[in-house]
Amino acid sequence: MEPVSEGPEGARWKADGALLLLTVFWGLTFVVVKDALAFADPFTFLTLRFIVGAAVLAAIARGRMLAPGIVPKGLLLATVLFVCFALQTVGLQTTTPSRAAFLTGLNVLFVPLLSVVLLRRLPRWGTSVGVVLAAVGLYWLTRPTGGETLPGDTGGLHLGDWLSIGCALAYAGHILLTERFASKDNALGLVAVQLVGVAVLSALCLPFVERKLEWSQPLVVAVLTCGVLASAVAILVQTWGQARTSAVRAALIFAMEPVFASVYSVAVGREVLGMKEWLGGALIVVGVFASELGTVVWDGWRARGRTPAA
Repeated sequence: MEPVSEGPEGARWKADGALLLLTVFWGLTFVVVKDALAFADPFTFLTLRFIVGAAVLAAIARGRMLAPGIVPKGLLLATVLFVCFALQTVGLQTTTPSRAAFLTGLNVLFVPLLSVVLLRRLPRWGTSVGVVLAAVGLYWLTRPTGGETLPGDTGGLHLGDWLSIGCALAYAGHILLTERFASKDNALGLVAVQLVGVAVLSALCLPFVERKLEWSQPLVVAVLTCGVLASAVAILVQTWGQARTSAVRAALIFAMEPVFASVYSVAVGREVLGMKEWLGGALIVVGVFASELGTVVWDGWRARGRTPAA
């Protein structure tokens, strides 16, 4: 009997499942990176992390990195990805892991909004509702009530919070570009070029920043974990998955990242979230889900209401 081929919907579900597992892992790395920054400055850490990731994938990809069209696409993605990680890593110096994760999760709102700018389409009402809910959640999230606090913390947005929001905006652009450039045949070469590009850009920043490097077990673990798993493997999985699903679906799945980050941060005793922080984070998550699911659910409900009874 001939094997049954997998349809497009089955491929999308597999891609969504892979992206969800990836999101769980990315959520855990916020605490790992935060701890590593006690022993290295952000750009030294990024350089080490992406050298490791680039070396692993370049050794596997080899000639695929030079396939037609791969280098320019990979370098453009690398530039945007570098901005993402630079803002996120520097931001973690002056904010907590959960706040950084929740604010970075706003990328799921920026994806449809950037699509509006690029495609000249007005947002649907669900996106507008999501923006309002996320804005209210942002207000509550940045009114600390306890747990890990920052020096002179009196509430409001810190520099690290603004950098995390910038990271969310840049990452939204990366998600859209990945959907456009992702290839089902040469994701390996595309990601390898990206990681090499980010490593080079990070190293170029070193002469212009105050450098710090104290070798320690947490730093080595963070470099290897983030370099191999959170960079090489994770971005490869993201590119593979986005070649089989849409940018909006991917962004919606990535919206769960702050939930996993906060749960892990609290579980290991890194911080204690008060009721206001949990409420703010919950509203942001509700907002990002409403931005994509609200209109779909409403349209489905109206369609059922218009269907004649059997």
